[in-house]
Amino acid sequence: MMKEALFGFATPWIVYAVITFLHYFLPGKWVDGYVKNPETGKPLRYRLNGRLVLILCIAIWYALGHFEILSFGWFYKVRWWSLAGAFAMGILFTLWIVLPHPPVRKNILADLFLGRLENPQFKNGHIDAKMWLYLVGAILLEIHVLSFSAHHYYLFGDAFNPGVFLCAGMVTYFVFDYLSFEKVHLWTYDFFAERVGFKLGWGCIIFYPYFYSIAIWAVVEKANPGIEIWQLILYGIVFLGGWSLARGANMQKFFFKTQPEKKFLGIQPETISDGEKTLLVSGFWGLSRHINYLGEILMGTGIALAVGFPSLIWPWLYPLYYVLLLFPRQMDDDKRCAKKYGPLWNQYTSKVKYRIIPYIY
Repeated sequence: MMKEALFGFATPWIVYAVITFLHYFLPGKWVDGYVKNPETGKPLRYRLNGRLVLILCIAIWYALGHFEILSFGWFYKVRWWSLAGAFAMGILFTLWIVLPHPPVRKNILADLFLGRLENPQFKNGHIDAKMWLYLVGAILLEIHVLSFSAHHYYLFGDAFNPGVFLCAGMVTYFVFDYLSFEKVHLWTYDFFAERVGFKLGWGCIIFYPYFYSIAIWAVVEKANPGIEIWQLILYGIVFLGGWSLARGANMQKFFFKTQPEKKFLGIQPETISDGEKTLLVSGFWGLSRHINYLGEILMGTGIALAVGFPSLIWPWLYPLYYVLLLFPRQMDDDKRCAKKYGPLWNQYTSKVKYRIIPYIY
């Protein structure tokens, strides 16, 4: 038991070390980001290979199970010890990335939580801290849903709950989608507005891979509730509808920032400008100021519904988390944009009236 506990505690450390090794040594594509290097004035460069690293990590997980080195359900078996190991790593990472650097706030607790460094990069840019954090969190999340689903199948066999596998498929799609469009996310809020501290570091090291799997975690050992095929189809539509809004909005913004005149999905970009700054007001960004946030909430709702226990509170914590995260973020982003764009922002908000949910909020 003690050996299993120690190995379980070390599991996320080992996984993150393997991911880091693969990320560093596998070939990657260098791309320019949105954020500029304050010393040179040029866009920061990022080396991206997330999807390749993800595929190889899944292959390693499968090989370990196939050759009975570890059981396919190992990550579920040691989930609590693994959670403790990731928790400790998140704390140590926070202290390491924050304390050696000059304060940016008077309160050290605020610095620890929000961070001091904006966009730290290591090994001549081969490893960017933010991209590394999202990479390790996403891949461990994927391994969790695969392992938890395998454990569920071993328990119930042909009497399995199809909702568990639908949920696993949704999360897998979410992870592959994110790591397939890494460069698009270099233009999002986290990269130009946040620093690296407890919120981002601990959040990606422990919260991302463990909390995002809560819907499956909560029902792994529950029998099939009798979920109907029409329900599975409906929940899939909710998820894909949310994905369409989130991915569509992010892609439209990316194309507008990089190729301003190019149509996206046949949508002609319409803008308002003060002669210096320009804002997009058509397509997804004409529906609401943060239609992508609504998309992410709908994706979380589809995942919570998919497992087939709508009265169980635990799966609903996932979409609730998005509400608690994104609604305050929208308010903060509106304040930042009002300061950045001045009167142009007032013109924009009079044209695009809704904050997140069209015709409601």
